[in-house]
Amino acid sequence: MKTFSIKIDALTGEEYYEVYLRGQQLLNDALLNKASAFTLEERMALDLEGLLRSGVGDLETQVQRSLQNYRRKPDDLERYIFLMGLLDRSEPLFYKVLCENLEEMVPIVYTPTVGQACLQASHITRRYRGIFISPDNINRIDQIFQSVHLPQVYLIVVTDGERILGLGDLGSDGMGIPVGKVALYVAAGGLHPACCLPISLDVGTNNERLLKDPLYLGYKHPRLEGKPYEDFIEKFVLGVKRNFPDALLQWEDFAKHKAFKNLERYRNRLLSFNDDIQGTGSISLAALMTAMRIKKSSFKEQRFVIVGMGQAGTGIGSCIRTMLKEEGLTDAEARSRIFAVDMQGLLVEDDPELERPQWPFAQPREAVAEWKLETAGKISFQDVVANAKPTVLIGVTAKRGLFSEKILAEVAQNTERPVVLALSNPTFKSECTPEEVARATKGKGLIATGSPFAPVEWEGSPIAVSQCNNMYIFPGMGLGALCAKALKVTDEMFLAASKALSGMVTHEQEAHGMLLPEMKDIREVSFTVAMAVAKEARDSGLGRLLEDKDLEKVIRKAQWEPIFNPYRPG
Repeated sequence: MKTFSIKIDALTGEEYYEVYLRGQQLLNDALLNKASAFTLEERMALDLEGLLRSGVGDLETQVQRSLQNYRRKPDDLERYIFLMGLLDRSEPLFYKVLCENLEEMVPIVYTPTVGQACLQASHITRRYRGIFISPDNINRIDQIFQSVHLPQVYLIVVTDGERILGLGDLGSDGMGIPVGKVALYVAAGGLHPACCLPISLDVGTNNERLLKDPLYLGYKHPRLEGKPYEDFIEKFVLGVKRNFPDALLQWEDFAKHKAFKNLERYRNRLLSFNDDIQGTGSISLAALMTAMRIKKSSFKEQRFVIVGMGQAGTGIGSCIRTMLKEEGLTDAEARSRIFAVDMQGLLVEDDPELERPQWPFAQPREAVAEWKLETAGKISFQDVVANAKPTVLIGVTAKRGLFSEKILAEVAQNTERPVVLALSNPTFKSECTPEEVARATKGKGLIATGSPFAPVEWEGSPIAVSQCNNMYIFPGMGLGALCAKALKVTDEMFLAASKALSGMVTHEQEAHGMLLPEMKDIREVSFTVAMAVAKEARDSGLGRLLEDKDLEKVIRKAQWEPIFNPYRPG
């Protein structure tokens, strides 16, 4: 049942909510609860008299009270629990608090704290958010979707919980990731919370800890695999298309083999993208574009080593390959500048373990035949660094300390300004710290990390540490694709997003080694990315035929600000 509709008064032009709930039900609805901010008129009209104290407070007063309570919490997990409780109580208040304290709170509502919360989700659950679809109810998906109380669903973030951050299979305890991503879509991108739906595909878990945990709340069976899994996903996608035909779907934290298959199977059937593949590639490319300007160099003059060729590494490699080809290189020439390392070592063409998405990055055996190796027959990461002499080092392995001081120092010998992207989440999984990069490169390294790190200094001078967070890309991508009414999300849209984002870094910021804009500017970042995406959709024949100024008006209007709207009974 829809709980409210967004209306405009034909006489006055006032925007208001037509509300269908009354009394305690209204106070229990997080999207609608204004607590002390209900006016006296609203209290009488909506059966709230006697349920609230007599004082009428505004949103700002509630923000102050919430911040006082938040800052009393003793640790980050308790702060996460508090913020999720606030989200369950009043979404406009939660988003007002979050938007005004983004730099402080993004590490709480998303990485790294959300990882800790997912590990303990069944033990700290207070209220459920979003939709849980399992093999027990997939055949009733239409009834489930039709019961969603939101006025209109335009955005879906979905996971099956098999690869949560760098933490592995967490089953339906991974729901914290879609919930966190929706929070960032709203806070950073400006999507209205009433149009965003997090979903968990609870298809079981192979995590023995969860299966044996009496408090685990998910589907306690081994994971669906093979055809039963594919049939489940097909039923889910068809359910989305039937019930939410205008929605964009973001695939999130699926296992590698399933992520690539889902993306390729559905990207032309459903407005959708995979943030782990495409979003990570796009944000990393933006950081590298800025690094090339700082280095006064080009992509084709670099040698890239990417360690960890799963979703993120393959996405990053694809984006680098696109830039190399844009600079005039052939496929073979582009391949010769990207050295991809996975669990078996350097990817080479005759490797029997090579997976299809990795094919474009495998080196010909003859290209490395003369390399000096520590162990004959295996080309290790250390061998790659010693022989390929990289100028750019990228890690997406979730292996803390993989980029040792020795490795970093070797890379620093190959170029005056080495670039190091240590992108694994959460913080304790990062391949290295900014301090380690600064020490090994004598302060010359250009650094970006996946999770936030404290600023560092070298010989008294501050060194910028950019957080290479997908939050810079996916909210604007979603906003732009939806405002453009795009038919599908393309690789060209992500390339346009990367260029627009990198272009926002000022000359002054570049002088300090910053590779990405500051987090405090995230709303403007999302607008800029959305504009680039919408224009690319239009120019490629996949989006609305609007002039730039009209696109700007549409996107600005779509960016919701957290307020308490006036209510009228419906």
